[in-house]
Amino acid sequence: MTEQGLRAQSTHHCRIDQLKRVTAIGGGHGLGRVLASLQFLQSRLVGIVATTDNGGASGLLRRSHQTIAWGDIRNCLSQLVEQPLAANVLNYRFTDDPTLAGHNFGNLLLHTLNQLSARPLDGIQLLSRLLNVNTRLLPMSESPVDLVADTQEGLECFGELLVDQLHHMPQALRLSKPVTATPEALRQLRRSDLIIIGPGSFLTSIMPPLLVDRIVETIASSKAPVLFIDNLLPEYSPAGELPLSTRLQWLTATIGHDIIDLVITNNADGGLTKPHINHIKAAADAPQRHDKESLRSALNLALEHLSAARNSNEGNQL
Repeated sequence: MTEQGLRAQSTHHCRIDQLKRVTAIGGGHGLGRVLASLQFLQSRLVGIVATTDNGGASGLLRRSHQTIAWGDIRNCLSQLVEQPLAANVLNYRFTDDPTLAGHNFGNLLLHTLNQLSARPLDGIQLLSRLLNVNTRLLPMSESPVDLVADTQEGLECFGELLVDQLHHMPQALRLSKPVTATPEALRQLRRSDLIIIGPGSFLTSIMPPLLVDRIVETIASSKAPVLFIDNLLPEYSPAGELPLSTRLQWLTATIGHDIIDLVITNNADGGLTKPHINHIKAAADAPQRHDKESLRSALNLALEHLSAARNSNEGNQL
């Protein structure tokens, strides 16, 4: 496979709209942007969402109730709903009421539905149906868990809030306890035609789902190609100061598997050994967000490149 960047453009073969099952993994704004860009896939698209956030409105709920973090799931839903008013309602944050100050309406709604449901996934599906969102959202795990970083100095940073404040990449990153992925997430990964990881905060959005028991092993055993979407702009974190190749090496060393087949990035460095797609445009109103059409074109080009490489390999084996 070539290591040169491939210019994103429209393609006519191996298009993403022809795929039966696409899975995107991550959290927060990045995953929501990918899901919104591929929303035309409807029920063929599934998002596996990070649930380790312990800051902001999610942190308030987690400190008062033993629950998963709802913020990233709510963020994805708000980007998938067609009615702007519905998105505004989901993202509404209470400020005047002292008993609710800091809480987010969407998070409270998801928490309430969870209290009325047998499992968190049931509440998410119910709200999705009420909002007419056909893209399925799966929490990385239905068990509450926190992110933990072990620093180079031998300190333990417990929770995303502290991990976000690190000045250097941690020596290790782990979950506070072993948790299992939902059966639905594992089944979706096994049956996927394409798996997308990123963009988003490297340590606190991309990594948490990959630390859940059996997630990485299932991805590694899947026949689906795995694409990594890099951030358009460097994030304000130790990971953002690293070249992309070093970040991917760190990811591989942490999860114990080399799962990335191709990278979509405008920031390739000399050490990047993965094939990559470049020249991705930013949204006109937000330089940190991928333009939806440009991202779809890049994904189509990535699929065409991987298909050509696969056919070439098969030909060489004849």
